[in-house]
Amino acid sequence: MVVTTLLLDTHTWVWSLFQPDNLSPAAQSAIKAASTIYVAPCSFHEITAKHRAGKWPEVGGIIARLPQLLRAQGGIVAPYIAEMAMLSGGMDWPHKDPFDRMIAATALELACRVVSKDIVFDSLIGSPNWTGRLW
Repeated sequence: MVVTTLLLDTHTWVWSLFQPDNLSPAAQSAIKAASTIYVAPCSFHEITAKHRAGKWPEVGGIIARLPQLLRAQGGIVAPYIAEMAMLSGGMDWPHKDPFDRMIAATALELACRVVSKDIVFDSLIGSPNWTGRLW
């Protein structure tokens, strides 16, 4: 099966921009072959919040250019509508990280695979519209 639409987890997106060797070979190939690459709006929040808190100092030089970097990469900011927000907050998933919950809800609503090293997404197998995690 050819995957044509992907949603990049926050770390995956940043690595794809600046440290592609951190990505698995399967993730690198899928990103190169995808017709549509989405990044969730919450990834912009996560990057800036973690930088502000001192948890991701190395991204300081790119924060102001994040939207431009995504466009230059050929990516698109994923939509985030009320139904996604409600799913994120209300889904029966014990994982509490709000950014992961928003990314998962976005992937479920768009029915696209998440490219992430984070195995927590695998616990969504069997959820309606879940097409899986790729790494």
